[in-house]
Formats: sequence, C-alpha cells, structure tokens
Amino acid sequence: MAIRRQIRVNGIVQGVGFRPFIFNLARRHGLAGYVFNTSAGVIIEAQGKAEAVTEFTAAIENEAPPLALITEIQTREIEPVGETEFVITPSNGQAQVGTMISPDIAVCDDCRAELFDPADRRHRYPFINCTNCGPRYTIIESLPYDRPFTSMRKFTMCPACQAEYDAPTDRRFHAQPNACPVCGPQLALHKVDGTLLECADPVRATADLLKQGMILAIKGLGGFHLAVDATDPAAVSELRLRKNREEKPLAVMVSDLTAAQNLCELSEAEAKLLLSPRSPIILARKRAESTLATEVAPGNDRLGIMLPYTPLHHLLLAEGFTALVMTSANLSEEPICIDNDEGFTRLQNIADYLLVHDRDIYLRGDDSVFIHLAGKNRPIRRSRGYAPTPVLVKSAGPPILAVGGELKNTVCLLQENRAFLSQHIGDLENLEAYNFFKLTIAHLQKVFDTRPELIVHDLHPRYLSTQWAQEQDAPLLAVQHHHAHLAAVLAEHRLDEPVIGIIMDGTGYGSDGTIWGGEILVGDCAGFDRFAAFEPMPLPGGDAAIKAPWRTAVAYLQTTFGHLPDLPFLRDVEHQPISEMVAKDINCFPTSSCGRLFDAVAAMSGGRTTIRYEGQAAIEMMQSAGGIEGDPFEFALESTDGIFLMAVKPLIKSVAKAVQNGAGLPEIGRRFHRTLIELFTEVAGAAARRTGISKVVLSGGVFQNQLLFENLIPRLEQSGLQVFTHEQVPTNDGGIALGQALIGRRFMEDN
Repeated sequence: MAIRRQIRVNGIVQGVGFRPFIFNLARRHGLAGYVFNTSAGVIIEAQGKAEAVTEFTAAIENEAPPLALITEIQTREIEPVGETEFVITPSNGQAQVGTMISPDIAVCDDCRAELFDPADRRHRYPFINCTNCGPRYTIIESLPYDRPFTSMRKFTMCPACQAEYDAPTDRRFHAQPNACPVCGPQLALHKVDGTLLECADPVRATADLLKQGMILAIKGLGGFHLAVDATDPAAVSELRLRKNREEKPLAVMVSDLTAAQNLCELSEAEAKLLLSPRSPIILARKRAESTLATEVAPGNDRLGIMLPYTPLHHLLLAEGFTALVMTSANLSEEPICIDNDEGFTRLQNIADYLLVHDRDIYLRGDDSVFIHLAGKNRPIRRSRGYAPTPVLVKSAGPPILAVGGELKNTVCLLQENRAFLSQHIGDLENLEAYNFFKLTIAHLQKVFDTRPELIVHDLHPRYLSTQWAQEQDAPLLAVQHHHAHLAAVLAEHRLDEPVIGIIMDGTGYGSDGTIWGGEILVGDCAGFDRFAAFEPMPLPGGDAAIKAPWRTAVAYLQTTFGHLPDLPFLRDVEHQPISEMVAKDINCFPTSSCGRLFDAVAAMSGGRTTIRYEGQAAIEMMQSAGGIEGDPFEFALESTDGIFLMAVKPLIKSVAKAVQNGAGLPEIGRRFHRTLIELFTEVAGAAARRTGISKVVLSGGVFQNQLLFENLIPRLEQSGLQVFTHEQVPTNDGGIALGQALIGRRFMEDN
C-alpha cells in the first residue's frame, strides 16, 4: 500500500544542489511527489511503498550533498494523491524565512577539468560553475535562492545552458549561476583611466602586464584584489607605497598545493583546509628559502597563502607565476571595492589596469584568514566561504541584532537557534566602512525577513556601531566589551553555566569608564564579576600611544620608578614630554590592557618603538622569542577594592633590570611570555578555588599569540581546569557580535 509523507528540511539546503539530489533520490526509490524551495527551507512530498519512503527519508540526511548543512528535518504522514512522477516545482517565497544561505564556494574539480579542456564548450571560460561550486552569498538579493533573486538575473541562459539547467541528471541541474561564453558574464581589461584595451584574451593580457611589473585590480568573487607578481620586489614595494600599507604582510596565491608546500611548512590540517571548498588564506610558517620578494611579508616568519578559488584565478596562475600577491583592493582601512565604477574611482591612484566583469557583486566579501594553533585551524577573519553559515546556539527565542564593536567589525543576526554572523566588515573608522556596515545589516534583515526585537551594542558611547544602534527605533542593550568576548566562547560551545574568562586584548570600554583589556571575569550570559585585572597604568594620548609603543613604555616606566631609568631605547625618542604628561596626569587614560603591556615590554627591550600595523610590536617580540624558556619575571597578585590586581610595576622593574643587565629582545620575550602563563594560571586557580568553577574560556585578540595560547592551555589543564577556546569565530573583535547576541537573548529571557 502506498503512503505519502511530507518532509520539511532546513539548514543550508538552497544553492548546494539539494533539490536535484532529492529529485534523483526519489527517482531511485521509485517515488512520486515533488520538491520545492520556500523561504523557510525545502518542502518534499514523497509517495510510494512504505519501505521505499522510509529508506528515502533516511537517505536525505545520510547522503546529502557535501555542501549541504541539514539542521532540521520534520516529517508527517498525509493522504496519498494520484501522482505517478516526481518533479521539481517552482519555488514559493511566501513563508516566513527560516532557511540558510550557502557561502560562496571554490570552483570544484569537475568545473576545473572542463575549464582546461580544449574540447569543452566552456574552455577557458572564467565564470564556469555548477551546482557544487561558485558564487552564492555575494550574489543573493533575497530568498528563495532562485536566479531572479540574484545578480545573474540579467543573463538569459542560451538553449544549451537551459537544457543543462532542466536535465535532472546534469551537474548543472537547477544551478542558478549557470552560464557559458555565449550567454554569461564577460571579462574586460581597462587602463586605470577607463580606456578599454582590445584583446582577444583578457586573462593572458593581464598575465603579461603582471609580468611587466604592473599593478592590476582584478574583480573576483566578493570584490577586487590588487595583484602583482610576488617575486618582483619593485612591484611589491610600489603596491605597498600606493596602497599605504607600509609593512603589514601581504597574502599570496599559488597555483596548487605543491606550490604552497614549496613556500610554507604545511601540516595535514592546514593543507586540507587550503584544498577545501571554503579555500581561506592560511597563515603558515615560511620556509627558510623562498623565491618570493622579501617585501611580501617583511620581518615575519609566517606567510598568508591561498589557492585559486575562482576559474579566473586558475587561469591566471596557469600563466607561469610562482605566486601572485592578492590583497584587498582598497586603501588601508577602507572596505574592499566591489563595483566597476567604484573601482575606477577609488583605485585610480593605486592600480595601473583593471580587469573587470559584468556580473554584479551584491555584497562584498573579503578572503577569510585562518591560523593553525593548538592542534586546530582557527579563524582570524571569518568571511568568504564561511559567512553567512550560522553558529548553532543552544537557546531559541525572538530575533536579536548585535552590531559588534569598532575594530574588525562584524554584525550578528540571531534568529531562533541560528546566529548568522556577517562577513568581515572591518574597522568602522571612515564613511565607506560605515556605509558597508549599514548595508550588511539591511541585507541580513532582508534575506532572512527578520526585524530584531532587541539591538545589542558595545558599551562604548563613541563607537559608530553604538551610535547607529541608538538611532534605531528598537529596544537597546549596551554590553561590556569583554563580557561579549566571554559570551562568544559560551555560544560556540553551547555552555550556559558560569565560567572563568581570561579575556586579553588591546582596549575595551570598561563598566567603570576606564579602558579595560586584561581581565579575569567570572560569569555567563546573564552577567559577570570582574575577579581580577591588570593594575591600571597610564596611556598617554590614547590612540597616539597605541601607534607608538615607546610612549606606552615611557609611561609605564615613569609610573613604576617615578623617573626614567637608563634604558637604550630612550636615547632615540623624545621622552621628556611624555614623562611630564604622566607626572602631571595630563591627557593620560588609565588602562588594564594586556596589549599595551606587550607594547611597553617590547619597546623597553629593543623591539618596535613605533608600529605600522596592529600588534606589530607584540608579534615581532613573540617571533623573536621562539619559546618560553627562562625564569619568569617578578609578578604579584594584590587584593584591592574587591578584586585582585595583577601588579604591573614589579614586572616592569624586573624587565628594566634585565635590559640593563644586557638581556635582548629574544630573552626578554621568552621570559615575558613565561611570566604571563604563570600569572594567568595562578589567578585562574584562585578564581576556581573561590568560586568552585572549573571551566575556563580564553578570548581576546592577545590569544592570537601562538606562544601564549599554545603554552597556557596545557598549564591550565594541568591545574585541573577545563579550557574552552574559539574554533568557529575569531578570538579577536570579529567574534564579539556573537557574544553580544547571546547576552541579548539571555536578557530577553530574564526580562
């Protein structure tokens, strides 16, 4: 006897070949019925023998396409009807949006084989894609995921492409971006002034220009890259000059895994991630000998490396390059360019030529960046290939929007148990970034058809994200920065009990109005207590000291000694005005920042006195150290006003004495990292004894430091503590929107 079953499937089930999979699966089991997309997911009705329907239902989850992510399957038996075939029916967008969107996916092996096959009709076509790969999130305007709701709507498929799209056994069956040289997007090569260059093959012409040392702006999947030959020192130096990126390392793209292994030491996990459909940049260890220009990553023992993830990239790298610098097309701190007209305007003083195409990018998406630490690949920047895949959280409830912080901004839309963390937006320090921030919020709300019942923002009153939130007609909740860091780890690991949070970063607005950044918190999403913090020290001139670590070093020394001891770095800086500022407490801001402590120690010890990119002094001290051998410096825990202070003055005295005794940056770096590990272990143990809590979370940008992170975890575990760290979102401020959202969820539950 025939039965009929309605099956609702939610998750990432649109744009990943799910309907074709269901169609062929139903045919295989001899079933009738239909499948269609809705804004709430995929709905299937399957009719046939009871055993076949049961096997079909089980196979949906067990055999789903590799890019699908099923989060929910609901079934119910319904009355059979008189059907004899299984079909794909037109999508229905009327239901409330409850499904998910696939991130952009690297070109698959099948498409890559066709790309280089002279007999294939898509030979060398730079927009080749299929159901298993290609653009997704960056071209979607709204759900359901169908061609009319994407930037492909202006390209009408030719008869050959339409036949593929309509054929159930074809790899391009219902592939929404399907196209070919006859009917799809096209490339064009221009001079920077907009003049079109007539050429038979724009890709080969681009490669020739790169080999001549030119700077090319190349429009890709989520925006433009600026590209130069990575083996050409003059070209790399000129790119740095024009882009205003003096020393921060540049990412490179190489043709394949073997080429990557020639430049970097790659673990099995790093290689697997490079080859994955997400295809991020990996910050990998450089090999000692390299043919790359030293200007690519000066003074750094890691190299940001990635593989081609679009057909255009594969075509370019096949032209004989060892590696191409592929960096975001923008001036430093501005968002990446995505629009052709925008490219000609914003890049006119950077690029020599622009390689553009006519497929619109609806939403920009920078490359994701990962680093392998403590046995796992961990995100530094979560963007292309990952956003907007949700973090699945433990609780469900009303929709909440969290708008993140000021630096490395991301936003998070929490819908039921799905936390949709946006792609990397960047530092909200200029109008372009602020407009991108607003566009991203509007896009998330549009594609998921959700209006938040609460908007959560940082406690800092002058952040642009805070100011935007305060202009909205919605209930608001202000959340302390480091509490959000703690809650982000809880969200990832689906924890809902109080934990000890070791939260270490550069700066965050504290509940007392001072600058925090070196905190031991005890709490959960409902609230926190500040168990311990670094002793407050003066930050002279605020942001000016962040960019000039010598100022911080002078301030810490003046505060510690009451005068400046004779240290070599002082001979090269105008320290007297800073000493007077500190002595008279003029324009000095007290801070417990761990990041600033790194800066002070590095500058005192012969390291960076000024920096060209965030964290440079700390990074170079860590790399100089190479380990944690040696005795720790003096440190102390002092109970003051109900919290423990991790005393900074004894540490500064101890470091200064070592420098005067001839210790250089490597030795100081080893002992300093060892000191922090011992200090954090001791204070976490004290918190555990006082509270009875044995779970510890680590968060904050300081934990991108390999020496500290990889050596602290085992020390804490040896002390009987269970350690939780970030694995899905960045430990830096790119992850705090997730924590804000969960704090907002708990606030609504409690109120």
